[in-house]
Amino acid sequence: MSTSIRRFNGIIQELNIPGAPQGPLAGLVFLAKDMFDIKGEVTGIGNPTYAQTHPPATENAVAVDKLLKAGAKLVGKTCTDEFAFSLDGINIHFGAPDNPQYPGCIPGGSSSGSGSAVAAGLADFALGTDTGGSIRVPASYCGCYGFRPSHGRVSLDGVAPLAPLLDTVGWLARSASILESCGEVLLGEKPCPTFPKKMFVAREIFSEVSDDLRPSLERVVDTVAKKFPAVEEVELERFGWGSLAAIYKFFQARQAWGIYGAWIKQVNPFMCPSIKERFDFTSTVTDSDWQSAKQARDKVASDMAQLLAGDAVLCMPTTFNIPPSVDASDDELLQNRIQNIKHTALAPLSRVPEICVPISVTEKTTTGLSFLASHGHDMMLLRLGRELF
Repeated sequence: MSTSIRRFNGIIQELNIPGAPQGPLAGLVFLAKDMFDIKGEVTGIGNPTYAQTHPPATENAVAVDKLLKAGAKLVGKTCTDEFAFSLDGINIHFGAPDNPQYPGCIPGGSSSGSGSAVAAGLADFALGTDTGGSIRVPASYCGCYGFRPSHGRVSLDGVAPLAPLLDTVGWLARSASILESCGEVLLGEKPCPTFPKKMFVAREIFSEVSDDLRPSLERVVDTVAKKFPAVEEVELERFGWGSLAAIYKFFQARQAWGIYGAWIKQVNPFMCPSIKERFDFTSTVTDSDWQSAKQARDKVASDMAQLLAGDAVLCMPTTFNIPPSVDASDDELLQNRIQNIKHTALAPLSRVPEICVPISVTEKTTTGLSFLASHGHDMMLLRLGRELF
């Protein structure tokens, strides 16, 4: 990527929308990714042509309304990778949001502005979306707490889609307690009384983590393991680990073209070349490709449901390395995405929740550690995050 890419704080529009005077989130300020409808504002999804060809929203997204009614104040909209179709955190129209803990490196995407701004202390928490890692990668790279809920648990009304069978509303926060408080509001549940009974550790996946991060992660995993009644190592190859990225690619692609294909053909918008390449691919996915990917997805989801039954969690690294430089080549960014999607595809294909917590690597830097639970056990994961981290 060119060194001329603009760096900024991730906020593309300042707002001042007060929340209810009282509520569980009173006194907190938040930001919303430019995939969420804000009444009277255009939802641009990171692409100026899209913004120019769509009218302002007539209502707030349901998730935004819930947070406002809970007392939180909305102070801005944050940058997203175009169409939320990247894990990099670079938008050629707006720039690359800063990475406060790794200056000069990508923040991760597509909820790039949300992760950047929360890490910089510009908000207590921020809304984002997560289709294939767009909350979890920025959380890991920027040093935030991040949460992708069970698929279908938080309303997507008023949120621009990418792949509806994978899309979720997610959020990033500066602390595990705020992350949990947001979950109570967005999920409509009280704190969970249950702590996980068993932790599975994907030990072979940790071996793929870069040498500068692995010791810190393994040290924390060994410490955390003492908090669980039972711990067991598990090999994720039983879930077709090596093929997850390909399954995800085809399963997502067919949906993305179904959402945006007609508009792209009609308008021919200017977009980042790598995003255009992805959409070009989505147009080639056949019915046979889709059915094969769907069958494989169903098998992964079934196997994960069996593994995580009985209040179990799966522990694994969120990402595999420190974030690449903003000036990394397109090929370097591509290889980084491919490497990360091997992990981040598991939760969306399984429809399960995942929490990412920051683990200290040096005095100034962290990396993400993830825990996954069975579908619907969102509050149990949020409790785990609050109690252990």
